[in-house]
Amino acid sequence: MKLAGKRVAVLAEADFEDLALFYPLLRLREEGAQTVVIGLGASSYKGKHGVEVKVDALPGDVDPAGLDGIVVPGGWAPDRLRRDPALLSLVRTVFERNRMVASICHGPWVLISARILGGRRLTGVIAVKDDIAFAGGHSIDEEVVVDGNLVTSRTPRDIPAWGRSIVHALATQAP
Repeated sequence: MKLAGKRVAVLAEADFEDLALFYPLLRLREEGAQTVVIGLGASSYKGKHGVEVKVDALPGDVDPAGLDGIVVPGGWAPDRLRRDPALLSLVRTVFERNRMVASICHGPWVLISARILGGRRLTGVIAVKDDIAFAGGHSIDEEVVVDGNLVTSRTPRDIPAWGRSIVHALATQAP
């Protein structure tokens, strides 16, 4: 188990992209990581395709010092997630502690609102390309872009490569 002892948050809100939440969640658990699903108030949320995920905690309930990473799935959930100041503070703090932050699809919206993209290389769905540039990031059209502790991907078809990159980033992350 490559990720035994690691603790990773997976963000959830209504209309998340089902595969972009469940694939990394299950992959992380498979590798031995402890996961915590963070939402903004509901006890569970349904994805765009109707799959439901239970929430474990609110952003303010989670100590960023106890996290080794955060996963921001895509879909329409990032548009809701990026409006919550406590969630943005959690993402920013984890990022500033040089812990892994991963996003896919529309997930960069959360990174943009957390104000962590200055000068960083990343990818996302084509619709956020200009948003990334306006936030000071450099949008790269590749299936996965790893820039330090930032691991990003474009769309569900890229999820296998994104999942491998998340596991690798966490497994090789300095303590």
